[in-house]
Amino acid sequence: VMQVPRVEKITLNMGVGEAIADKKLLDNAAADLAAISGQKPLITKARKSVAGFKIRQGYPIGCKVTLRGERMWEFFERLITIAVPRIRDF
Repeated sequence: VMQVPRVEKITLNMGVGEAIADKKLLDNAAADLAAISGQKPLITKARKSVAGFKIRQGYPIGCKVTLRGERMWEFFERLITIAVPRIRDF
């Protein structure tokens, strides 16, 4: 049985590489993501320690928001009607 694909969720993810040195950057990023999405973001932590990036397992390194239902469609509409047309050469 073939089904038509449909949108179930939209996930917004923001990695903040400099969050290791300055915790305030992660708070600012979370506030920005909250303003964009309209809901409180979840702080993501490092799954593995990576010596090259100087991060350890469990360090907060970003934030994400998962939008579903009505909020998802409101965000999608704003993205298509306002944000995308402002991008040059699109």
